[in-house]
Amino acid sequence: MTVKMIDLRSDTVTRPGPEMRTAMVQATVGDDVFSEDPTANLLEEEAAALVGKEAALFIPSGIMGNLIAVLTHTARGDAVILDPESHIFYYEAGGPSLVGGVQLWPVEYLHSNPDFATEKFKKAIRPVDQHFAPPTLLCLENTHNRNGGTILSPDKQSFFFQIAHEKGLAVHLDGARIFHAAIALNHPVTAFTHTCDSIMFCLSKGLGAPAGSILAGTKSFISRARRYRRLLGGGMRQIGILAAAGRLALKHIPHLEADHRLASRLAEGLARLPLLNVSPFPPPTNIVMLNVKDTGLTAREFVARLSAFNVRALDFDEYRVRLVTHRDLCREDIDLALAAIQDLCQKL
Repeated sequence: MTVKMIDLRSDTVTRPGPEMRTAMVQATVGDDVFSEDPTANLLEEEAAALVGKEAALFIPSGIMGNLIAVLTHTARGDAVILDPESHIFYYEAGGPSLVGGVQLWPVEYLHSNPDFATEKFKKAIRPVDQHFAPPTLLCLENTHNRNGGTILSPDKQSFFFQIAHEKGLAVHLDGARIFHAAIALNHPVTAFTHTCDSIMFCLSKGLGAPAGSILAGTKSFISRARRYRRLLGGGMRQIGILAAAGRLALKHIPHLEADHRLASRLAEGLARLPLLNVSPFPPPTNIVMLNVKDTGLTAREFVARLSAFNVRALDFDEYRVRLVTHRDLCREDIDLALAAIQDLCQKL
């Protein structure tokens, strides 16, 4: 008998179901570099309309999408303002600096405490001076991965957007999980996307496509972005097979509410166990952050031991473990994971 492995490492581990596989097999395709893939063209039109932008571009990954946005908005030697805990700064291999030649200028608490960060942000927009890299772009992230799936409200986003525009900066939104924010606050996604000049969102996380992301903005922005996609090797040919999965993934947006319910159930169960601390609590979206310091184990040790109980999680830093709910999980899986974590804690 095969024992099911409950994978809570990320919402990227989802697999396309039968309906999505059928759509991929039946997709009408063409050469996308020549803009002749009809399925990709439809996906880009639908995605742009969904987030209230003029145009969109299908790209292989979210990291490439963020890098393309930086390249399109900036020139070499410019400064890009962002949070030091943001995905672009923390996890994207220094791409903007290496490829774009820009200076990444971190401003603390942009996401975790935006009111406190306001003055820091204003000071980071330094005047035109021969000594300084001119700031030309602000990058925000919503939801925020390292802060546990927290949401920067549309009002706070708009506030930063207005300051940035008054100072001549463009605003790019790393919205890898932006639909989680919209669902959690019961807002249309355009409440978030109208306060940015460009947005990237992932099709391959909570929405369940096997690959791909979307970059959206004005027609002129996307026209320029298309060149950078090619420069980075992201121009593909018959991508309708992937675009068909992406089109179906957009229909999965309402399902994200179920992922949030599973995250809440998981967090509530973990909070009842000794030696464990869940923060933030309750989880705002589908990411549960678990501090295991009181167990006497590091996060890596905790995750390694947990795998023996057929549960996978991600060691996030020295003592924090990340658990992410997604469409391939059900309530029974969450209860089994909780039982496994309880068994582990009792054996410590």
